[in-house]
Amino acid sequence: MGKGMKWAAEKKEFQDSITGVNITQLTDHLAHSYHPYFTNDAFYRNGSKLLFCSDRGNAPNLYSLDLSSGEMTQMTDLDRDVPKGIQGTYINPIKDEAYFTYGTTIIAIDLHSYEERVVYTQPPGYNFSNLSCTADGKHLCFGLTEDLSKVIQSNLSGGYMGFEEIEAARPHCQICLLTIETGETTVVHEDHRWIGHVNASPTQPHLITFCHEGPWEKVDHRIWTMNLATGEVWKIREGKPNQFAGHEYWHADGIHIGYHGFTESLDRKDEKFIGYSKFDQSEGEEFEFPYQNMHIHSNDASLIVGDGQQSSAYHGERFQDCIFLWKKSGDVMEGPRILCKHRGSFQIQQVHVHPRLNADATKVILTSDQSGYGNIYLVDVPEFETLPLLANGKLIKP
Repeated sequence: MGKGMKWAAEKKEFQDSITGVNITQLTDHLAHSYHPYFTNDAFYRNGSKLLFCSDRGNAPNLYSLDLSSGEMTQMTDLDRDVPKGIQGTYINPIKDEAYFTYGTTIIAIDLHSYEERVVYTQPPGYNFSNLSCTADGKHLCFGLTEDLSKVIQSNLSGGYMGFEEIEAARPHCQICLLTIETGETTVVHEDHRWIGHVNASPTQPHLITFCHEGPWEKVDHRIWTMNLATGEVWKIREGKPNQFAGHEYWHADGIHIGYHGFTESLDRKDEKFIGYSKFDQSEGEEFEFPYQNMHIHSNDASLIVGDGQQSSAYHGERFQDCIFLWKKSGDVMEGPRILCKHRGSFQIQQVHVHPRLNADATKVILTSDQSGYGNIYLVDVPEFETLPLLANGKLIKP
């Protein structure tokens, strides 16, 4: 075991039991393997390689997978006892370099040589949240959160233990901007709110989103946008009472922000919605339907994927653990149509399904522990109309 070690291809193909679509299982090991968080593009070298995480060898490490041959290469050799954020690894959009947190540091890793270097060391009394790289490849933006571990017991990756307590404690948090070439770091925003999900626009180097973390219905406001050039900060979806949105992500144009959410009221208890907004709130749309997702992703508003979990009205139905697709047609969001079963447990953060469309929306990458261990799957996306429609808990075949 060690950096540079090669692993033989583990991939195999099968057809989904409901739709018959082709699924390629990329990993097959008696340890969890999982792709990075759904806001982070894990494909690189023009889509020929995939960066992924695996616990094989009894320690979480980064690996590279050749999508043509299936061969895998171990990229890191990390101490299993050091806290690390490899599921949040972010690839530089300009050069073959990626970044992850490791202990009290941010590490840059060369995707050719696998050489590592420390680019930042955090101040005492803080923990990292996620990081991302600006569209010009010049800066990292990341969050620092006041360490409350001495007063609040938490396990956020397994069952969100301590989630409400941390939000209620109003920890001091900062958003930092690091110049990769020089290491110079500036605090660009701070607040006594739990700040997370610092995501850089994939096309606009001056724009980021971030959130006020915690239960969506309890935070003051969830989705925020920031202009790094001016320091201006503003809300997305401001002034919508009893509606709560989150799991925000950038569309591929780096201008629009996608999200999903729910309405909380006695007469609209089970209403869920999918939506998007331009970064300046000058345009956007929302679509209501009775199905709940843990996460959604899309390259634009035309085709959306979600790791579907049906609302309480349909609990117990056999379509609860499916990957859903929605297609925008004029002013209507058609669907959901079932792409495939995912059968994921969501037991821990590493095996959250986190579906993500590839750049041309021909495939969906996801993680599932349907075999007992987390593994990575690549699902072919056929024509939308060829997939079965789910309506009122019933499957309608095309």
